Amino acid sequence: MSVPSAGGPAPAAEPGRSAVPAVEGPSLQQLAELADSYGLGLGADELRSLQGLMAPYLASYTALQELAAQEAGPPGPLRRSWRPGPAENPLGAWAHRTEIPAAGSGALLGLRVAIKDNVAVAGVPMTNGSRVLDGYVPEADATVVGRIVGAGGSIRGTATCESFCLSGGSHTSDSGPVRNPHDPTRSSGGSSSGSAALVAAGEVDLAIGCDQGGSIRIPSAWCGVVGLKPTYGLVPYTGIFAIEMTLDHVGPMARTVADAARLLQVLAGPDGLDPRQAAASPGADYVAAAAGGAGGLRVGLLEEGFNPGGGADPQVLETVRRAARDLAAPGVTLETVSVPWHRHGADIWNAIAVEGVARFMIDGDATGTGWKGLYPEHLQQAYAQARVARARALPATAALYLLLGRHLYATTHGRHYARAQNLGRRLSAEYDRALATVDVLVMPTVSCTARPLPAPDSPIEEVVGRASESGSNTCPFNVTGHPAISVPCGTVRGLPVGMMLVGRRGDDATVLRAAGAVEALYPPPPLPWPPALGPSGPG
Repeated sequence: MSVPSAGGPAPAAEPGRSAVPAVEGPSLQQLAELADSYGLGLGADELRSLQGLMAPYLASYTALQELAAQEAGPPGPLRRSWRPGPAENPLGAWAHRTEIPAAGSGALLGLRVAIKDNVAVAGVPMTNGSRVLDGYVPEADATVVGRIVGAGGSIRGTATCESFCLSGGSHTSDSGPVRNPHDPTRSSGGSSSGSAALVAAGEVDLAIGCDQGGSIRIPSAWCGVVGLKPTYGLVPYTGIFAIEMTLDHVGPMARTVADAARLLQVLAGPDGLDPRQAAASPGADYVAAAAGGAGGLRVGLLEEGFNPGGGADPQVLETVRRAARDLAAPGVTLETVSVPWHRHGADIWNAIAVEGVARFMIDGDATGTGWKGLYPEHLQQAYAQARVARARALPATAALYLLLGRHLYATTHGRHYARAQNLGRRLSAEYDRALATVDVLVMPTVSCTARPLPAPDSPIEEVVGRASESGSNTCPFNVTGHPAISVPCGTVRGLPVGMMLVGRRGDDATVLRAAGAVEALYPPPPLPWPPALGPSGPG
């Protein structure tokens, strides 16, 4: 690699505006400490020489500061928002309320939408479920937010999510638990906990969820709504707090398959800012597909998906099997298929998530390096400073990933992460092999109904254990990127059961078609909660 010279003087400051301060390099003492930490064994003369050689690089950094200041756009819109009180928020599902009207007319005209609290809504505070981000207000809308408003949707607020979205339960948010509308003593699932609860309660028609290991599908199953994790990269992740670049997905949650398809139609497609979308190929008519019926479908019951190990409820497994048999009308074939590697999916996901979260979301301040896309500088700086200043506020789930991930990277230098990513290719190929003979794979989204919420004083073992117990069927498809939807297919002891349907990458339309056929047999459950929960404003 050639050594560049400084690219000329920094641009002149605008009249009336002082130049940005110069970016300072390390002192000799700091250089010595850094060199020692890497075992370089450099002497004082060598350190002084290296310090001098840093000058042109630092000049470039200073020039970039001025360029960025000149490129900065106008501040984001001023939007009224408020934290709802208990009377307005009995489920704990709202993070902030707001009223952002539609900016156009289109497929979402007249529909009310909630946005998960890790998605940037300009002018509305974002917490990502944690006190760490208290005070952070995004300056610009995420791509999905702009597309919703432009298509006629009105945004009614941000939905509570789990602390740093590292939980499949609904008990880790610093604002308190999100309660299941079907039984407020039970979990609504996570990490898109508030999104699912608000849709199920009838507070909104649609919601945005994000999914790295099941965070759209688990709460959808437990709250009795529809939740789609689209094909990896189909929907842009721009403007959303990232966890791990290769696992990140964002998608629709809705009362009905038709509404989920309508929202996907608006959200899908490249924005030119998200490298996750390199292989995305939108263009299907998802709305028409959702109404296409089951005729001609080949459905495969995934044998390993019905044998998830301890904690499975036999009634839940049988409910999903019965719904699949009901789907097998004339013209629909139903068979059992086996993908033994499905049992290894959670192991592969664990290795990617543990080291990926530690290195990308925590050490990399949710931006990392090495990818071409829009870097959320405002969020990155706010989070980086707050993460250090409020480290004690990091949740136990984040502490677990951070400490284990750093240890593994320090001792094995990323070998296990690399191995998991490589084995993920084999896992993906095994699902592809099964999907060459059937159109969709079927299994329970979660093998039990919504679990009781842990007590506030539960030990850390229960808090973390309950956060990670529900994703054995869901997380493998975050590794492989296949589209997967949870659709209600019955109840057990009065609580919803979700069927998960998985399709070929890029074939989200067929997944929606199969889900629509299931919904025709098992209509959405009635609203379990009074639709009017309180006043429309802060009072």
